[in-house]
Amino acid sequence: MRLSRYFLPVLKENPSEAQIVSHRLMLRAGMIKQASAGIYSWLPLGFKVLRKLENIVHEEQARAGHIAIQMPVIQSADLWRESGRYDDYGQEMLRMKDRHDRDMLFTPTAEELVTDIFRGHVSSYKDLPLTLYQIQWKFRDEIRPRFGVMRGREFYMKDGYNFDLNKEDALHAYNRHLVTYLRTYERMGLQAIPMRADSGPIGGDNTHEFLVLADTGESEVFYDSAVTDLTFGDRQIDYDDHAQCRSILEEFTSKYARTDETHDEALFNQVPEDRRRVARGIEVGQIFYFGTKYSEAMGATVQGPDGKPVPVHMGSHGIGVSRLVGAIIEASHDDKGIIWPEGVTPFHCGIVNLKQGDDEADAACDSLYKAMTALGLDPLYDDRKERAGGKFATMDLIGLPWRITVGPRGLKNGVVELTNRRTGESEELSPEAAVTKIAEIYQNIA
Repeated sequence: MRLSRYFLPVLKENPSEAQIVSHRLMLRAGMIKQASAGIYSWLPLGFKVLRKLENIVHEEQARAGHIAIQMPVIQSADLWRESGRYDDYGQEMLRMKDRHDRDMLFTPTAEELVTDIFRGHVSSYKDLPLTLYQIQWKFRDEIRPRFGVMRGREFYMKDGYNFDLNKEDALHAYNRHLVTYLRTYERMGLQAIPMRADSGPIGGDNTHEFLVLADTGESEVFYDSAVTDLTFGDRQIDYDDHAQCRSILEEFTSKYARTDETHDEALFNQVPEDRRRVARGIEVGQIFYFGTKYSEAMGATVQGPDGKPVPVHMGSHGIGVSRLVGAIIEASHDDKGIIWPEGVTPFHCGIVNLKQGDDEADAACDSLYKAMTALGLDPLYDDRKERAGGKFATMDLIGLPWRITVGPRGLKNGVVELTNRRTGESEELSPEAAVTKIAEIYQNIA
């Protein structure tokens, strides 16, 4: 993409309504525009990042054998009355009537709808286990939407639902989801800590939230600092192996880590004092096991091995995809702007032409652009007739992890400048060597 042809409405001043870093930088970088309170249009740069995150989620869900579907955003209230949640959910649910005076709602979550799909098509234990998921827009009518996409009313979420014959299999699905989420977040350049949490209106006894530590987090968290030393890395996982998935869950949840709703001061005091931490965290996902809560209420049964009908055991598993965009920025920025991890950057590299209109500089930039695109890379070429300082400021603001700077002086010596956005370090390389280095960097990204 050439910047002269791109829609990137950057702002020079900090928006007065933005209270936290991610909201401020997303507005300034032209990623989003508010449509109404807590509801945003996603502009090209923001939409590109959103799609990167969505693709990572899809890839990791597919790796674990989970199956994607798409359910409607408008649901019938009758299903929620079956489960008993219609009146209990509260004012966060946006309720409406259609032209036939039928009660409808804008989905905040889809346990009832997916259970209805299951009960209509699955009748035997031989069809289990089954995990269905979707990535879809949701709506919760927050009383005070704030912090941009971090606490909006409309949000993009992956929600998955497992159906198993018994509790043992359902808890394996729970463990399997925890493993997939650890992989997912690390690929996004995040450390998301699984913490014992409260189940809220979803219900159930087993639940963990995944939280990214940040000063602007909405939750107070208590944890053993040893959990921040854990990394998933490039382990090879057999998702059908109950023991392997359980051992990873135990590895990542055996140290104390809880949100304020489930904090136990006595247990926390057993952590060595030098490792006790109290901080704030941003919730970016949650997994639940709730047994037969919905299947019993809604008649989702299968014929068991003995021929008798049994209600299936279920769990649900969510990742806040749109919220993750803000969480990544909160965790990765400086006073100049965003710093995207390589796994989620909207463009792999920026190309800055210091002297647009100079034949040699223009030709060198065109050559770099073509060489990178030929290798499957996606560069952003700033070909505007703009002063150098303005071009650098834009690249720093939008946070591309690598920048190649091209100018007449360097070209006389046969070099361009390659700059690392995170460290600020630069090196002079031949144009060919710069392209090769960028390609090698992204070859190593999962």
